[in-house]
Amino acid sequence: MEDRMEVVENARKYTCMTGKDFREVTGGLKESRDLDDKHEGWYVANMKKFKSIQKHLRVLARSSPEDKMLLVTGIQANKGVVAVTGDGSNDAPALTKADVGFAMGITGTDIAKGACDIILLTDDFSCILVALRYGRNVYDNVRKFIQFQLTVNVVAMFIVFFGSVILKDTPLNAVQMLWVNLIMDTFAALALATEPPAPDIHTRPPYPKDDPITTKIMWRNILGHAYY
Repeated sequence: MEDRMEVVENARKYTCMTGKDFREVTGGLKESRDLDDKHEGWYVANMKKFKSIQKHLRVLARSSPEDKMLLVTGIQANKGVVAVTGDGSNDAPALTKADVGFAMGITGTDIAKGACDIILLTDDFSCILVALRYGRNVYDNVRKFIQFQLTVNVVAMFIVFFGSVILKDTPLNAVQMLWVNLIMDTFAALALATEPPAPDIHTRPPYPKDDPITTKIMWRNILGHAYY
């Protein structure tokens, strides 16, 4: 019961905060110049408090450039993926620090545009959903392309290797291998690489930043399909 009351109290206090209160509660940003320190560069002074605030925080009002930088740094330290939108010079530090920075193309300053990754030419926030949809779709299609190409190449490698060992002659000559790689593989892989986004692509969480391009499921499919 006490834990539930504490959660309710934190939600009431931390749902909407001013930048000054947020900075004071979390201790602000600290800089470590020690290369052997786990907090190399900028880090949140009171990370434990930041985690309790992050669960409930929805609005950060009257925030300074340091407050925005503090919020982005803390979320990234918790292995979160951060996107930041901005149009002014005070947004530049957060835009640079974020995983993806969006700047306004019409009302945005040159400093904000230079610090961002994507410029919204129409200043329409709905364009972010388009960028998200096609960004995830490109990543998915790259994985499909890699899985298909590796499957075909694994098959071709084993056919040539075992054919040369057992039959003393390769089953596929150079022209046939070129035909497989240039004609059969290329068009099929291009079809996978140009598939449109799935309807539910927005609903799933983003991939972790340290997620490998080839997953265990992909290797299972590659080896299973190659064997078949």
